Amino acid sequence: MTTGIRNARNVSRYLFGTGSLSNLPAILNVHRSSASHRVIIFIDHYFQTHTLSDDFNVITPADQIIYVDTTHEPTTSLMNSMRDRVLTESAELPCAIVGIGGGITMDVAKAVSNLLSNGGDAEDYQGWDLVRVPGIFKVALPTISGTGAESTRTCVMTNTASGLKLGMNSDFTVFDQIILDPDLTRTVPRDQYFFTGMDAFIHCMESLNGSYRNAIGDAYSSQTMQLCRDVFFGDDMMSDENRAKLMVASYLGGCAIATSYVGVLHPFSAALSVVLGLHHGVANCITMRAMEEFYPEGYSEFYRMAERQGVSIPEGVCRNLTDDQYERLYSATIIHEKPLTNALGEDFKDILTPWKVRELFLRI
Repeated sequence: MTTGIRNARNVSRYLFGTGSLSNLPAILNVHRSSASHRVIIFIDHYFQTHTLSDDFNVITPADQIIYVDTTHEPTTSLMNSMRDRVLTESAELPCAIVGIGGGITMDVAKAVSNLLSNGGDAEDYQGWDLVRVPGIFKVALPTISGTGAESTRTCVMTNTASGLKLGMNSDFTVFDQIILDPDLTRTVPRDQYFFTGMDAFIHCMESLNGSYRNAIGDAYSSQTMQLCRDVFFGDDMMSDENRAKLMVASYLGGCAIATSYVGVLHPFSAALSVVLGLHHGVANCITMRAMEEFYPEGYSEFYRMAERQGVSIPEGVCRNLTDDQYERLYSATIIHEKPLTNALGEDFKDILTPWKVRELFLRI
């Protein structure tokens, strides 16, 4: 089946390699002009107390650093408040937006870039191809690997009023420039490195088992999964070589999912984020506990990789919930029609009945 994505857009330019962060000032200087010298730099709040890199010397007096609190999953309100902080500092639009961090921070950079150019609020653009005007020039520097946020055409957020977890899925959401510097992932906590890295593996596992397929997406997915196997079946998943491999896997996995769809696992994971506030990476890994019937090979590989790296997957998070919470989990799962159709067909609601969904969450 066709994905409906006919004219796919990738990141315009990328730099890869140890020390490539040092190229950021030169890239930004090209976009500084007499009209605006200001650059907005969103940085994961983790780096308020941890050193980013000795090569980070991009700041000029006109620039503004905004630390993004990544304690919780991003909401539409967060995106709107970040936009407001940029506009409060100056009515003049910046010449560039930079996102330095994980998926949340990169998604904030993408969302704010779009909002500054298009107006309105973040909730106005949750969906497919609702962004109409190119955003501010934007650059990503991932400091953790797996989400693929550096290469996808979306930035995911939850509208807490509606319970909808969905992104600005648009060609205009794609970064203009990314810098992939494996040095930036040295300080990632070990379990978080695994949980987030597995997002790339799971994206592509779901894509290759779906109905909406294309040869390019399959090629990206296959290579991503092989790189993940190299990393997580290796002796040390965080060696210099493996951190570089996982950074490439994250990028390719994002390219894969930009031309295909996820499947059953991601809607369940999204529901865990919406209802229980779990972060996306660990929510994916927890959700895998209920996925053996849908993805038996991926399920087996996942647990062998976790065992190889000595990572424990949390369990029992959906035990002893209220009927209201189970109903909210069902609603937050079943709303994801495209991925569920990709995995189960157009009659997915006949398969994922409220009782079936509750049973699956009980396994989690």
